[in-house]
Amino acid sequence: MSYTAQPWPPIETDPPAIHEKAPTPGTKLQPHYTECFGCGDEQPGGLRMSTEVADSYVIKSTFDVTREHQGAPGLAHGGLLACAFDEALGTAVGQLLRKPAVTGKLETDFRQPVPVGSTLYIHVRVDGTSGRKVYASASGHLDAEDGPIAVKARALFVIVDMEHFTAHGDEDALEKLRDSAKKAAQPQRWDINP
Repeated sequence: MSYTAQPWPPIETDPPAIHEKAPTPGTKLQPHYTECFGCGDEQPGGLRMSTEVADSYVIKSTFDVTREHQGAPGLAHGGLLACAFDEALGTAVGQLLRKPAVTGKLETDFRQPVPVGSTLYIHVRVDGTSGRKVYASASGHLDAEDGPIAVKARALFVIVDMEHFTAHGDEDALEKLRDSAKKAAQPQRWDINP
């Protein structure tokens, strides 16, 4: 049985509390970290996804599939597609709730191949919260905002303290993140940097 046949969220949740300083619809989001594999612009071979906030606080990300992203000849690697969804889902949770969170569980449902040279339009909603748990879901449309759905995903994120990142992260990378946040004058950045 496909995961899509099971209820989502799997437990009773509260509606997500969109933070008062969350970016507003129409805002184009900058990478949260320039070396992030998903959205960073300084990551060779990365996904370089672009993201904006749409109406009703839907987060829309785009992923241009290149030859560097292929698995089977001419097709996007399934693991990289899962990575793209993890990035888009995590961006929605972080930007809309303004709390640091990590992926606890990610489920993907691959419905059709995603060819090299195509663009995946990923639409994300934060579905609900329960304590530290945040549930979100996404659909990936092939080559157009309303194109056929090629991939669906849903995820459980867990809100964590900043100590999670300082205890487990690389100190040089954390310092670079702090420096880049100080230089940035971007309204959508938020103060979670360790």
